[in-house]
Order: sequence, then structure tokens, then C-alpha cells
Amino acid sequence: MKRPVIIAAGVLALVAVSFVVARWINNDTVERARVVELLRAQLRGDSADMLRRLTACREPGCASVVRENARRLRRDGELKVALYQSQTAHALRSRTRFTRVVWFPSGREAETTVQCVLVRREGNALTGMTVSLLRVTAPIGRESSCPSP
Repeated sequence: MKRPVIIAAGVLALVAVSFVVARWINNDTVERARVVELLRAQLRGDSADMLRRLTACREPGCASVVRENARRLRRDGELKVALYQSQTAHALRSRTRFTRVVWFPSGREAETTVQCVLVRREGNALTGMTVSLLRVTAPIGRESSCPSP
């Protein structure tokens, strides 16, 4: 009788740990999807959509950067991400850092743009995390790093 109980407990523990790990890893996917959707709105020139996606971009300076980005970086074509460098990837607890994204419109590799998106992850790996985008920078130099948050 002990052996089936021990096996069942082990299976339950494995399922619980797998669930927590899967939810933790999924945060990276959620972050990337949100950043890509933000940049797609920018590529369409849709500053209103961008501002809806940025939870902390309410002050006039931030909103003007978003509007200028949407105006200057509007292009035809599909968004292609060449490099994605998240400083919040695999965070076990709350963290706010910039994610550096190198992107270009499809068929226009020469128009590579580098931008930083400030990402906030709140919560922890056990209880779950939320992912929010706070603001986006104007384009930076191709070899430049993102600013400090």
C-alpha cells in the first residue's frame, strides 16, 4: 500500500513543479509577444495603440516620444526582429529593466532600428507574474546599450 502512495505523491510533485516552471518560462513568451505587438503598432504609425500598450506612459514627454516614433518609423511591411535582449528574462521575482530590440521591416534589412522597451515583471515564479510595458525609447545607435531604468 505504501508504494502506490509514494508513487502518486511523486507524480503530483512532478506535475506541480512542471506547472510552476512552465508558467515561469511562459513569461518570456508573453513579454516578447507584447513587445512585438508594440513595435508592430509603431510600424503601422498607430501611436494611439502604442500608448494603450504602455502602462506608464502618461506624462507629456513620454507620449511625445511615442508619437514621434510612430511618425518617423512608420513603414510598409512586416516586422522582423533580428535580436531580442531582455534583461528581465527568467526573472524569479519582480524586476523592471529595459529590453533591447533590433528590428527592421521585411525586405529592408538596411533600415535596421534599435530601440529599448522598459518592461516590468511583477510577482514571483511560484505565485505567478504579470508583464507590463512601461515605455519605449526613440531609436538608439546600433551598438548602443539601453539606458538605466
